[in-house]
Amino acid sequence: MDRDTPVARGSFRKLYSIVTPESLSQLPDRVWTVSEWDRVRRGYRSRSMDEKWNIFTEGDIVFMHRSWTGYGIYEVSFSPLAAGGRKITSAVVETDPQRYRRMTDDYDRVMIELIISGIVLGEPALELRAAFGRSKVAIG
Repeated sequence: MDRDTPVARGSFRKLYSIVTPESLSQLPDRVWTVSEWDRVRRGYRSRSMDEKWNIFTEGDIVFMHRSWTGYGIYEVSFSPLAAGGRKITSAVVETDPQRYRRMTDDYDRVMIELIISGIVLGEPALELRAAFGRSKVAIG
């Protein structure tokens, strides 16, 4: 599949909705530009067994599913800003321990931004990767 071909729910063989959602109290602060949002809206389909995420958008909601199981892990709502661009205004995470081993809101906040920035947009996201490592250490 071409990187620019939009990915939709129907692009995947198996997808499962979040069964035990919990709202996140911490959200990424980043404002995504119009061009970045356009790229996010096109989604992402894992290309190999090593990649862990499938992402697609319906309206203003970005759905993030694990590529192997099809389990929905995050549903992230974006809203347009008057000054341009978009910002995450709410997000839910799967809390069923059979589907996802939940950590903390801070961990999930960093993970959401890292998935969008590093995987969908293809950015190096070095600061996010460092923050992700710190959030894992803080848990353990």
